[in-house]
Amino acid sequence: MADSSFDIVSKVDRQEADNALNQAAKELATRFDFKNTDTTIEWKGELGVEISSSTEERAKAALEVFREKIVKRGLSLKSFEAGDPRPSGKETKISGTFKAGISSEQAKKLAKLIRDEGPKSVKTQVMGEELRVTSKSRDDLQAVQQLVREADLDFATQFVNYR
Repeated sequence: MADSSFDIVSKVDRQEADNALNQAAKELATRFDFKNTDTTIEWKGELGVEISSSTEERAKAALEVFREKIVKRGLSLKSFEAGDPRPSGKETKISGTFKAGISSEQAKKLAKLIRDEGPKSVKTQVMGEELRVTSKSRDDLQAVQQLVREADLDFATQFVNYR
């Protein structure tokens, strides 16, 4: 019987992130407490987001609105990293980015966790920005998925290519 496998990746669903940003922008435009504060949220590059407002407090509040929308759209907050508010002329800006891909250090940490606490028949292999997990038993693979879901990792994980 052939080995079964799946890949552990850290990707951002760009469409869901775009939907969260658009919902946050719409809420910022209509909410009373953001009236006359010139608060905006927009994309900067492929995975970058920039929030700008006339005051630091409104910029932080806009960031919280965006985080709520990210959670509602089913994205992990671990995949979004926001910087500190910084003054820029007459306004305050907050830059944030969505993180995608598993670094080699994170992949090694994840492989060690699976090796130490997972079933013994499971093998791991780092492949670029993802980690392939293989085993003869599909039950062992599901146990590994449960282990990774319950682990307190500092990055978001998804499971793809389950075969």
